[in-house]
Amino acid sequence: MDMEITFPGGKKVNANFNGFVIKTDQPIYGGGENSAPAPFDYFLASIGTCAGIYVLSFCQQRAIAADKIKIIQKMIPNASGRGIETIALEIQLPPDFPEQYKDAVIRSADLCAVKRYLLNPPSFDIYTTIVDASKEK
Repeated sequence: MDMEITFPGGKKVNANFNGFVIKTDQPIYGGGENSAPAPFDYFLASIGTCAGIYVLSFCQQRAIAADKIKIIQKMIPNASGRGIETIALEIQLPPDFPEQYKDAVIRSADLCAVKRYLLNPPSFDIYTTIVDASKEK
């Protein structure tokens, strides 16, 4: 499973993966054009959307309408104001959400694979290679 990272110009960095191009850019104050989310924005979004797919699947398996459910993700900064101390996921349920499933929907969001990777992170191996462009296919 490989992902190709390319540099299309300016502060843009793209990830090519499974037939998709995930475009990133930096905000204007960081020298970019603010034409796409920054990489860290995608990281944060991956947490909420991952929890979201578990909540959605939970509801779909029980024929519970999910169109009025929202997850509000709050990034609570640490004491220095530089970095995140806590990520809180508030699952907003409509008044007619079945009472007996309120704790279970929290447990379903807690199954998020992104969160599990954060709790048990992979190791990183960063290295260089020299590619002879004349020998590429």
